[in-house]
Amino acid sequence: MPIKVQNNLPAKKVLEDENIFVMDEYRAISQDIRPLDIAILNLMPLKEDTEVHLLRCLSNTPLQVEIDFLTTGSYVGKNTATSHLDKFYQTYEDVKDKKYDGLIITGAPVEQMEFEEVTYWNELTKIMEWSKSNVTSTLHICWGAQAGLYYHYGIKKLPLDKKMFGVYEHQVLNRKIPFVRGFDDVFYAPHSRYTESSTEDIHNNKDLTILAESEEAGVLMVLAEEGKQIFVTGHLEYDRMTLDTEYKRDVGKGIPIDLPENYYPGNDPEKRPKLTWRNHSNAMYSNWLNYYVYQVTPYDL
Repeated sequence: MPIKVQNNLPAKKVLEDENIFVMDEYRAISQDIRPLDIAILNLMPLKEDTEVHLLRCLSNTPLQVEIDFLTTGSYVGKNTATSHLDKFYQTYEDVKDKKYDGLIITGAPVEQMEFEEVTYWNELTKIMEWSKSNVTSTLHICWGAQAGLYYHYGIKKLPLDKKMFGVYEHQVLNRKIPFVRGFDDVFYAPHSRYTESSTEDIHNNKDLTILAESEEAGVLMVLAEEGKQIFVTGHLEYDRMTLDTEYKRDVGKGIPIDLPENYYPGNDPEKRPKLTWRNHSNAMYSNWLNYYVYQVTPYDL
């Protein structure tokens, strides 16, 4: 939350130079406060797991947040009960006339398909186009980030030699940008994907700012339009056991899969995995809600 101080306090300038948000007394008097309206387009097959992951992340803020869960109308998965979808989810057609403070577009297990081959691609492009005028800030995650980078900026998706699977070290770039406020110089983030957005294309696009990158896992965080569009190629929302569940699921199905890197103590899948990214996950989601949603969204949507 912002610090409220007198407008002419000398320390105000010092704090602002350090990228700490300070609200002067005049703005505080005139500021209206209401709950933030956040939509989550949940494209993951196990929707209830993803709901828990994201709601946990969004709860680490004093801001009041109201959530609408969205799903695709053009495709209905088989891994979540229809009764759950009917009770808790809406589609684009239900909300297309609404405006939101924030939107999260999740990953999806379709990354090895061409974008245009995905059953709900046309619907997703409508939602991404709608987000330009109806959403203050959109946060894209994993395949959602790949899809967003492709749709908005023409960034290609490339296959990897093997699955990027594990917890990888990343370096913060552009530290003064609020999205990475509170991050250490080096931090860890989970990845679970067979493809990547072209690092070269991202670096060469003057409209995109890279905020965090890994020598092993590539680009992690990308900012566009001063935060109206944000792309995160990893899964900082994952809990301690998510990669463990994915690994043991694939092993049980006979799918070739390496141990997740930097995850199990001693690379022993019978040992409790290490949780090394929670603090930065909390910081990232709090920063998004605070700096890119709450501070800039209009009171009257």
